[in-house]
Amino acid sequence: MDFDRINGTLMWYSYICDRQVWFIGHSIEPPQENEYLGKGRAIHEIFYQNSAKELFVDNTIMIDVVRGKELIAELKSSSKHLRSAMMQMAFYLYYLKKEKGKMFSGKVLVPTEKKSYDVKLTDDIEKEIEDKIRHINEILALDKPPAFVKIPFCKNCAYKELCFA
Repeated sequence: MDFDRINGTLMWYSYICDRQVWFIGHSIEPPQENEYLGKGRAIHEIFYQNSAKELFVDNTIMIDVVRGKELIAELKSSSKHLRSAMMQMAFYLYYLKKEKGKMFSGKVLVPTEKKSYDVKLTDDIEKEIEDKIRHINEILALDKPPAFVKIPFCKNCAYKELCFA
């Protein structure tokens, strides 16, 4: 599997909006003053200060929290997009298995809700990740972003002004 252009952020957005995948994949960043982006940054700074944090692996994945030698975790500000967060973590587990030959346990942590969710890498999830990687690569190969489709996520999206311009 070719991971050259794929990262955890693209995997997360691929479960929400193809247009965002294209923007991020083409280095078009959203305005950094967006309140939801700021909230995410604050949660990363405040919680889990006693754990190893923000471990970059091969410039492909950034693991938010590492506990011991077997558990990695992704921090989220809410469980609103739980499916996306779970698949982002599953992508990390998949990457570490395929590229490093390492098996980890994964969690999605939502400290503001005091919730955590276990993520397991199964054969079905591996297949889904491989399909999603192909889909992301197809989006990134486009000359322009996919057509705008209004979805509920648009209301709080950091790219809102770009899409509605």
